[in-house]
Amino acid sequence: MKIIIAGCGKVGTTLAETLNDEGHDITMIDLNSKVVQNVANSLDIMGVEGNAGSYSVQMEAGIESADLLIAVTNSDELNLLCCLIAKKAGGCDTIARVRNPIYNKEIGFIKKELGLSLVINPELAAATEIARILRFPMANKIDSFAKGRVEILKYYIEESSELAGLKVMDILQKLRCDVLVCAVERGDDVVIPNGTFRLEARDTISIAASPGNLNTLFKILGVDIRRVKNTMIIGGSKIAYYLSRQLLEMGISVKIIEKDNRRCEELSELLPKAIIINGDATDQEVLMEEDISHVESFAALTDFDEENIMLSLFAKSVSKAKLVTKVKRMTFEHVISILNIGSVISPKHITANYILQHVRAMQNTVGSNVETLHKIIGDKVEALEFYVREKSPIIGIPLENMILKKNLLITCITRNGSVIIPRGQDMIKVGDGVIVVTTNIGLSDIKDILE
Repeated sequence: MKIIIAGCGKVGTTLAETLNDEGHDITMIDLNSKVVQNVANSLDIMGVEGNAGSYSVQMEAGIESADLLIAVTNSDELNLLCCLIAKKAGGCDTIARVRNPIYNKEIGFIKKELGLSLVINPELAAATEIARILRFPMANKIDSFAKGRVEILKYYIEESSELAGLKVMDILQKLRCDVLVCAVERGDDVVIPNGTFRLEARDTISIAASPGNLNTLFKILGVDIRRVKNTMIIGGSKIAYYLSRQLLEMGISVKIIEKDNRRCEELSELLPKAIIINGDATDQEVLMEEDISHVESFAALTDFDEENIMLSLFAKSVSKAKLVTKVKRMTFEHVISILNIGSVISPKHITANYILQHVRAMQNTVGSNVETLHKIIGDKVEALEFYVREKSPIIGIPLENMILKKNLLITCITRNGSVIIPRGQDMIKVGDGVIVVTTNIGLSDIKDILE
C-alpha cells in the first residue's frame, strides 16, 4: 500500500521502519528538512519537507494515489487538519493521533464527522495497558483478545514453581487447567514451543487462556492473584492522569508525586479522590516519607527514561511493589530486561501496534482480517486474532493435518462466546475467531498461516 506519514517524531519514525519492512510504499512529511532527509536516507523512502496540513504539500507527497495517511505530528489540531485535507484531496483512509484529554471525551463525534478510520491516544492506550497489568500483578505483560475473552499473559517461572521441569503437553493433565504456553523466552532465545518442550526455572513464558482459567492456574500454583490495593505514581503526565482515573474506578487508591506545583493543582481538580504530592521523587527522602516501602505497586512515568529506570530500581530495593516503568527509547532493550524493572511500557510502540493492526486489516478487506494484533515479545513474536469468513482454505481441516508455517502456533479458537484451547482433532469453522502466535512477522490473513 502507498502510505503517507505526517510527522517524523518517535512514533512516525517507528511506524515508517515497521511498515517499510513489511513492503509498503512510504512517504514521510515533516517541517524539519534535516530530520526528513535522515529518515528518508536511512530507510530508502521518499521524504517531503513542509507543513503536512498544507494541500500543496500533501499533493507533492502523492495524496491523490495514497491508500492511507497517518498523522502523528506533535499537534492534535494539525493531525486532524491533515486527515481532513487528505480525505477531501485523496479520499484515502486516515489515522490521527489525538492526545489532549479534552478531545478524548468527544472522540466519537470527531471520528464520525471527519471520517477518520482510526483515532489513537498513546497515553490512554499506555494507561489502559498498565491498569490491566495491575489487575494481574504477577504478570509482566497482558494482551487482550476477543473482546477480553482471551488473554495472553507473560509470567516469569521461579525456581520453586511447579511449572519448572514440566513439558508443555503435561500442564493440562498435571495441573488440570486448560491453558496453553505459546511462547518461551530463555536468555536471548525465543521459542514457539511444541508439546514436548520442557519448561525451566527462569524462563519467561507467555500463557494463553480465558481470564477465568488464568485465575485457576495461578491459584493452583499458589501465586497471589489479588489486584493491588494502592499505587504510587511518579510524574503527573497525561498517562498518570488516565491511569489514575482507571485505577480509582477499580477501587485502587492512588498517590501521585509531581514536582511542578501548577500541575499538582490541575491534578487535584481533575482527580479529587487521588492524593497529590508536590515533591521531587528523585529525592529518596521524599519517597521514604511517602511510605514507598509499603506500596503494593509503583509506576515511574516521568518524561525521562533514565529517571524512570533509577526510580524503579530504588523502589525494587526498598519494597515488594509491582513495578511499572515507562521507557520511550528501547534501543537498549536487552540491558533493560537484565535490570528486571518490572513491566516496561513504551507508548510509541503501543501506538505503532494499534496502527499496524489497522494497516494489516486494510490489506485484505475480503478475506479473514486481522482483528487484533499485539507484539508480545518485542519485535520477535506477534499474536494475531483473525475473524474467519466463508472463503478460507483452513476451514474444516483437523489442526493435526494442517501444514503450518514453522514457528507458528494456533493458540485459541473463540466460537459463539466460548474459548477453545485447540487440540489436534479440533477444526476451524466459519465465524470463528482464531488467535495465532508466531515469529513470522507480517501475516495479514488467516490463510497466511499455511506453509
